[in-house]
Amino acid sequence: MKISEWNTSLKNRNKLLFYFGWINLIAFVACLLLYFADDTLVTGINAWVKPMKFTLSITIYSWTFGWLLHYLKSKAMASVISWFVVITMLVEIVIIIIQAARGEISHYNISSALNGMLFGLMGVFIGINTFINAFTLLLFLIKSQVSISGYHLLAWRAGLLLFLIGSISGGLMIANMGHTFGAADGGPGIPFTNWSTQAGDMRVAHFFTLHG
Repeated sequence: MKISEWNTSLKNRNKLLFYFGWINLIAFVACLLLYFADDTLVTGINAWVKPMKFTLSITIYSWTFGWLLHYLKSKAMASVISWFVVITMLVEIVIIIIQAARGEISHYNISSALNGMLFGLMGVFIGINTFINAFTLLLFLIKSQVSISGYHLLAWRAGLLLFLIGSISGGLMIANMGHTFGAADGGPGIPFTNWSTQAGDMRVAHFFTLHG
């Protein structure tokens, strides 16, 4: 399938998540420009790297869900789930961008009342999003709720299950109040992702399972 054909197909399947994905992709470009214009550092790297990573991640996530929700027989249910995805992800990315603009870390930051409130608010909406994904997996486990079968259905079930496993790794990071195990957050890391090259980093498992 050509990119143009895929783009049209995705739009026909789920306009809301199609456009939300593009909004995040545009936000990525804006953050990229800010990366070159602003040299503020957060945990040793440019403050705009994290928003760049998350806008790309949310783009992939939105388009993936836009594609798979098409297989639900109940279009009303697909619409409700789509709106939950948009609202929860919008809250997360807005907070991440706000904190980048303030020169603050967005996750695990309870250094002030405002930072703690923003981190807590983000956690609530991510929790809601995780519940919605678990509910979506439940629907895909009920054959009468979906329009696909066989290995195609099995693949989507496996992907949704991997996503939930990724959410568990996110919970471990929150419990640790950081993503690095065996060292403090920050320090040497792989370019762009900044995954630690000196200690354990749960973000690796979190990324690959979330986009399973």
